[in-house]
Amino acid sequence: MEKSEKHVVFQGQTSSLLVDAGGDAPRIAYWGPKLEEAEITRVGSLLQRTPATGTPSVEVPISLCPTLASGFVGMPGIELHIAGKAWDFAPTDIDVTSVSDSHCRISTVDPHLGISLAVELEWFDECDVVRIRHHLKNIGDEVLTLNWIASAAVEVPSDFDQVTSFSGKWAHEFQRERTQLATGAFVRENRRGRTSHASFPGLVLEQQCTTEQAGSAYGFHLGWSGNHRLFAEKLNDGRIQVQMGASLFPGEMLLGAGQSHQTPWLYGSFSSNGLSALSQNFHDFVRHNLIRGRARTKPRPVHYNTWEAIYFNHNPTRIMDLASKAAAVGVERFVLDDGWFMGRRGDAAGLGDWQVDPDIYPEGLTPIIEHVNSLGMEFGLWVEPEMVNPDSDLYRAHPDWVLKSDHVAQIPSRNQYVLDLTKPPVFDYLFECIDTLLQENNISYLKWDMNRDIHHPGSDGLAVTYKQTLAVYDLMAKVRSVHPDVEIESCSSGGARADYGVLAHTDRIWTSDSNDALDRQSIQAGASMFFPLQVLGAHVGPRDCHITGRHLSMQLRVATAIFGHMGMELDLSELSPDEETTLKRGVALYKKHRGLLHSGNFVRVEAAPYANACGVVAKDQTEALFSYAMVASRASASPEVLKLPGLSDMASYRFELAWPLDDDRVTIGEWQHLKGQTYSGRMLSQVGVQLPPILPESALIIHLKAV
Repeated sequence: MEKSEKHVVFQGQTSSLLVDAGGDAPRIAYWGPKLEEAEITRVGSLLQRTPATGTPSVEVPISLCPTLASGFVGMPGIELHIAGKAWDFAPTDIDVTSVSDSHCRISTVDPHLGISLAVELEWFDECDVVRIRHHLKNIGDEVLTLNWIASAAVEVPSDFDQVTSFSGKWAHEFQRERTQLATGAFVRENRRGRTSHASFPGLVLEQQCTTEQAGSAYGFHLGWSGNHRLFAEKLNDGRIQVQMGASLFPGEMLLGAGQSHQTPWLYGSFSSNGLSALSQNFHDFVRHNLIRGRARTKPRPVHYNTWEAIYFNHNPTRIMDLASKAAAVGVERFVLDDGWFMGRRGDAAGLGDWQVDPDIYPEGLTPIIEHVNSLGMEFGLWVEPEMVNPDSDLYRAHPDWVLKSDHVAQIPSRNQYVLDLTKPPVFDYLFECIDTLLQENNISYLKWDMNRDIHHPGSDGLAVTYKQTLAVYDLMAKVRSVHPDVEIESCSSGGARADYGVLAHTDRIWTSDSNDALDRQSIQAGASMFFPLQVLGAHVGPRDCHITGRHLSMQLRVATAIFGHMGMELDLSELSPDEETTLKRGVALYKKHRGLLHSGNFVRVEAAPYANACGVVAKDQTEALFSYAMVASRASASPEVLKLPGLSDMASYRFELAWPLDDDRVTIGEWQHLKGQTYSGRMLSQVGVQLPPILPESALIIHLKAV
């Protein structure tokens, strides 16, 4: 980082970022392809705009937090008042402080209103990612009401008017939608109390010509697991700004004298080499800065989860038999899902009573855990600490412990209410329950679930969604501090709590409740925009998917699960001999290549609408694994040519078909002449390989090794 009184320069591997602190408010004056130090400080003269006719004689810049008092006519970065006044917050007196070479804080103050505002920027040069947040403090005597504050406002060039956002629903998360940005604002707002299935807090702004392997794009993600608002706004003068921040309920953020508020981090990155390169920036950031050292260096173990095999029908003998079968196919971590605790025979009772049910487990969980461990597997357990069933001892004793509106009936959802973690007795009770479980049992993994939205986030009459989210983080952090060797998975009826905020306190994300391999192809592709494969749980489900009803081959289910953190969630006693053999081989293939899958550069490959293609190329380009899945019927009689990007042009690669090993649903005879042949990376990426005529609901995995 280079700092002067007027600007701060961050230099990455392929990009540069210039923060101009010489005006009335700090702003990002340049963010794009890497420039030399001598060049970047001169970009202002090249980009200086002449005011247009009919506009103010001085153009109001898009600062990192645009204010109403500045005369900015776009959507402001902050909205506040003090007893209906002080809307005209106008911070001045800029002070730039370096925390380190990659970290700075720019402070401002409005002495008239008694409010200070500071912006914090941290740059990660090894992956070209910046994160930004604001700190607001009431230094006056009266109560300040904060309605909105963006983690940051960032101006992007006017030709980045293609917006990719993420929608979805339960069991179909991370669906990408591309929109042409018109004059006005593209807005997504989430009030569900968790990250949500329907509005993942990420945006990508790209040029019209941007593809996976070429063109420029900016990616933005809000690391926050609660309510959020994100928008891209095109002003009528052509400028474009992006803002993201936590969305607040009325009266939710009241700051008394001396009190302060800190926004969640906004994460951003720029790439001039396509969308896959943009994703690689975010993946490297997560690997090196969010994932804990132990989880980062340890090979991601193959999971077995009991849910879709037994649901609530727990029987120790049956479970130990499943554990034996799981170990036989190569499982390394056995996770006992919902149904083990007091009164839990379905989803209508028991939540909150986190003691092992003696009617089901008269000897506790010890016999099962010892059996699992004797087979060489770790033991994991499902919990849902934030929730309570009305039919529970906890709720009967403490009906006042739930979030609610005193004058409105609770919205029914999965027979459960949300506990108010902002109340210290509730927080302490939940920690004690989890701590006791971990103290008394050899549990190395928690699947931490949250199965409903928060519709009435009230506590003593005040809205507390923001504080509730922070309390969840604090509870996870306390569990990890006391039990540092226990890994935690973030699950929220699938991928409804998947973001960098919760990932700072967990080790894995349950990507979706759907194990339908066809749906998982698009779900995992969307999630890969911001998350590396090693944190994305991907399981082999039953041959008949319990959610979609589709009947899918073991070959496709395995091929899909390999490109993630592989696991399985099916009744192993129902497998045919051929299915069991295929599953074993798939697990072995995952174990052989998981080092590559979880450390290499992930690429999404341009493919026909009826297919999904992706790959992982080693950082040194010596090895690669590519997947091609047919998710629907071809429009043409013959298949297309598949190009394999990311390889070294000059290296020679030995071509092998890694999957399927043998499958009569895939015609691979045409590829026999390719087996063991070597081709240059340039040929494979620019010419490509002619695909064989595989059938819908089939998948191929290609392995390339430099020779």
